[in-house]
Amino acid sequence: MNYLAHFYLANGDKGRMVGNFIADHIVGNQYLDFPESIQKGVLQHRAIDTFTDEHPVVLESKKRLRPIFHKFSPVIVDVFYDYLLAKRWNDYSQKSLKDFTINVYEVVNEFHYLIPEKAAFMFSYMERDNWLYNYRKIEGIDRALSGMSRRTIKGSKMELAAEYLRKDEAQYLAEFDAFFPDLVAHARLFE
Repeated sequence: MNYLAHFYLANGDKGRMVGNFIADHIVGNQYLDFPESIQKGVLQHRAIDTFTDEHPVVLESKKRLRPIFHKFSPVIVDVFYDYLLAKRWNDYSQKSLKDFTINVYEVVNEFHYLIPEKAAFMFSYMERDNWLYNYRKIEGIDRALSGMSRRTIKGSKMELAAEYLRKDEAQYLAEFDAFFPDLVAHARLFE
């Protein structure tokens, strides 16, 4: 799952939101250097990623993309699923997506002094361009994947991925609908 899902699955706990956000920038047991609630967020993030990567429905989504995007298919599926979460947002949250994203930016800014430098740099663009709210549109997903493509090795083709989402959106949505309730239940184990 990508940023929107990780923030959502923290279930409003500020420390876990921050931990979920910075987890990809924390190596090994460096998470122990942070307050306990942030540690829980890092561990939750890792568990979410493992659960997602091994889920049979997610494996089907990745399999469809693998012939074109190879090792980048898991990253692309994570971003697609954030778009699908935004699309299904009202099924999972009583708070509007707009209000939720404003709250996320406020929380991360509140804990700015704990955010690793690379995560803080990326967050400045996330907030400025309102990535989380813009995930609700394929154009927002296209921008995110195109940006990722520019930052990876040549030949990732991620800048083309949004077209595959457009083409097979109904199939990805059905897979997301089958998968996400399982992930929500798994993430609740960390509350």
